[in-house]
Amino acid sequence: MTVGPGLNEPLPLLLRRVLRGAVQEHARTERRRSFPAVLHVGIPGGPERTFEIVPEEELDHALRVEIVEAMARHSLGNGAVPLVWLTRMARGADAEDLAWSAAVGHAAGELGVRLDLVVITRRAWRDPRSGAGRSWARVRPPRPAAPVGPAEASEPSAPPGSG
Repeated sequence: MTVGPGLNEPLPLLLRRVLRGAVQEHARTERRRSFPAVLHVGIPGGPERTFEIVPEEELDHALRVEIVEAMARHSLGNGAVPLVWLTRMARGADAEDLAWSAAVGHAAGELGVRLDLVVITRRAWRDPRSGAGRSWARVRPPRPAAPVGPAEASEPSAPPGSG
């Protein structure tokens, strides 16, 4: 296994679940056929900050770094190292992914933490630096946790007549 920038296989189980959850959440919430890319910083399924990327606005590297840093400082202030993910249409621009990835790497150095960028589409996630990723033909919603009924939650009772 080559160790380099970005996420490398094999990923920890928890990270795989978080990334799949981010794909499921994006597929569930974004129903438009055409939509702008959105940069997210935080914890998928938890607190996050977002920045909608307007295609007509050209952002230079320094401004991208400032945006990532400002968004990441909020999570870092709460004691959590955030994940950075870019949600976009499946046929997005790889150059844009790499530009945001470079900004995330630069911001990570300035903040003194490891930050990784993952690109999320309705059916996949991918790290633009390492190429690691997963895709699904059909993204199903997450299975709900099995409810714990009152009988399962309490201590087993003694059989009648035993006391």
